Amino acid sequence: MKALLRAPAVQAVLGVILAGYLKLALATQRWQVEGEDIPRAVWDHGGPVVVCFWHGRIALTPTSWPLDRVRAGRAQQPRALISLSPDGAFIAGAMARLGFPAIRGSSVKASDTAKPKGSTAAFREALRWLAQGGGLAITPDGPRGPAQTLAEGAVLLAQRSGAPILLLGLACTPAIRLKSWDRTVIPLPFGRAARVWDGPFLAPRAGREGLEGLRLELERRLTAATDRAEALLA
Repeated sequence: MKALLRAPAVQAVLGVILAGYLKLALATQRWQVEGEDIPRAVWDHGGPVVVCFWHGRIALTPTSWPLDRVRAGRAQQPRALISLSPDGAFIAGAMARLGFPAIRGSSVKASDTAKPKGSTAAFREALRWLAQGGGLAITPDGPRGPAQTLAEGAVLLAQRSGAPILLLGLACTPAIRLKSWDRTVIPLPFGRAARVWDGPFLAPRAGREGLEGLRLELERRLTAATDRAEALLA
């Protein structure tokens, strides 16, 4: 059964189904938002940007990027960094249909940049995209976790590109909560949802000690933003 579900044709169909469902569910949400001025200033300024949210909240992200402004040339075009795993194929297809073409690869660790694997290619492609002034959406604890542990890829990308990092906490109710490693949240139609923004943060041009300090701070604050989004719906 697993082999059948991972067949390319089946993955393509699953992507269409997921995209259609999320369009319905997200369009019917009543949103509460905190910190909307934070991303608005970045959209207005232009230039590259890295937006981070936890892997379990990926289904809630499409409405967070101002695609209407993108079409009008007044916001950065987005790309989503999505795993090269077989299960990532239908997620990549769904996100592309929702306006987020994928860069396929795992969250990058410093050691990965020396390996000729998907993470290295994804890191380089992401840097090229940021150099063109694009926006990048990242789940910094994906694709394997641990959940809500921020890998250093986002910090390295920000340091090498000069892009600011924005943090996005997301929550919804009612929702389906999967028993997966990341406790994936799938919104149900006609519910309530919240997003909380924090940032922007700039990565120092310092050594690894400075980057590790920022990584830990981003991890703490992204979890706090997610907790705050949950609290708004309590």
